[in-house]
Amino acid sequence: MTVATINGIPINYQVKGDGDLVVLIMGTGSPGRVWDLHQTPALVAAGYRVCTFDNRGIAPSGESLGGITMTDMVADTAGLIEHLGGGPAHVIGTSMGARVAQELTLARPDLVRKAVFLAGHARMDHFQQVLTEGERQLFDSGVALPAKYRAAVTAVMNLSPATLADDHSARDWMDIFEFTGGATSPGVRAQLGMDRAFDRRGAYKSIMRPCLSVAFADDRMIPPYLSREVADCIATASFEEIPDAGHYGYLERPEAVNKVLIDFLAK
Repeated sequence: MTVATINGIPINYQVKGDGDLVVLIMGTGSPGRVWDLHQTPALVAAGYRVCTFDNRGIAPSGESLGGITMTDMVADTAGLIEHLGGGPAHVIGTSMGARVAQELTLARPDLVRKAVFLAGHARMDHFQQVLTEGERQLFDSGVALPAKYRAAVTAVMNLSPATLADDHSARDWMDIFEFTGGATSPGVRAQLGMDRAFDRRGAYKSIMRPCLSVAFADDRMIPPYLSREVADCIATASFEEIPDAGHYGYLERPEAVNKVLIDFLAK
């Protein structure tokens, strides 16, 4: 990993491979290295130069404990692309990272060649807003959930019922969540403090770059209808839905997701 000062804060990033630049943007609370499990190797093998990074809020990037805005995160990504030689780059984001990709494509189309939004959304419905407020209140209360219970809740909210119906897969995922689901850091709390009461459906009508909105059929966090709305807003966007996949669909069904990504970028 390399740390560079981007947009006034340290940003931890790494680059692998050669070819056209692809920048991968992770979602709330997760480091950029999560992409290295499946997407980075597939994209490098397909002939791309792949950059992953830790969003602000995720150490060793700046944690921005005073607060984080979407404008900050878009500027971070834009600055990183410029640091790597400028655009246009292919940009792929998931969940919160999808929103960063959406806003970047709108604000800085000069830096974007194509954009993919995994679990993208132009707004959050009442459930997502209440859930985020609950997560903030849980952190602020200082209450620590038992590890097994936290793992179970994480699984239910982020995985497909098809995954949990398989005892072997369910056991593996529960073990992962139990042993990696520690206390929320102050930087992640800063990410959770970002505004969730937004509606960008009108604004996204101005996006003109080729885009792909990908929904995960069993996603409870960002249900497919919200991702379809993004595609409906953008005249140059297409839509795909991955079956038997929850919010972590890029980890549950990586072969299906990677095929969709690589096929779209190659068009």
